[in-house]
Amino acid sequence: MSSTRPEEPYAAVGPLQPGDGLIVVDVQHDFLPGGALGVPQGDEIVPALNRYIERFRERGLPVILTRDWHPPDHCSFHAAGGPWPPHCIAETPGAMFAPGLRIPADAIVLSKATTPEADAYSGFQRIGLADLLHARGCRRVFIGGLATDYCVKATVRDALAAGFDAVLLRDAVRAVNVAEDDGARAVADMLAAGARETTLDQLERRVP
Repeated sequence: MSSTRPEEPYAAVGPLQPGDGLIVVDVQHDFLPGGALGVPQGDEIVPALNRYIERFRERGLPVILTRDWHPPDHCSFHAAGGPWPPHCIAETPGAMFAPGLRIPADAIVLSKATTPEADAYSGFQRIGLADLLHARGCRRVFIGGLATDYCVKATVRDALAAGFDAVLLRDAVRAVNVAEDDGARAVADMLAAGARETTLDQLERRVP
């Protein structure tokens, strides 16, 4: 997930401020190494996400977590003609959030793809995320989680389409990379669509 882009785009994002919100995408057991749809090194993003969560809560900014919460007969599963093995079935261990992810008591958890007939890669599909963010005064959203080339990409693009400024957390995402460099292509796609990118160190860098 390294970038050859210069550091100016990171610094241009600026410090956290009122109107910002954090979206943590699908950091669940089944998407960690060893899970039903494990993302390589997916567990490595948990410490970075915890740092982001802490910074957002220190400033009283909203923290939102999305999760796949599928029925056993979900349309995305192989048995129903979908592309994926069964994963993140509601109320099972595979659907639980990653161990070590420090979820604040006041965090908002949104479940997606909860009916057999509809899939949802993005947190903005069918679960009212845009309305929730608007109600809390959010204009800019910082997005990390799993996986870069699927649900993170879809969430970033839908955030942009809904009129939010979207910032990709480059130190808090990992890619599936079914095809080589899918993750890099996904990042390029998000940036071309209008997203920006940052890391926590860059976000908090003080400009004299």
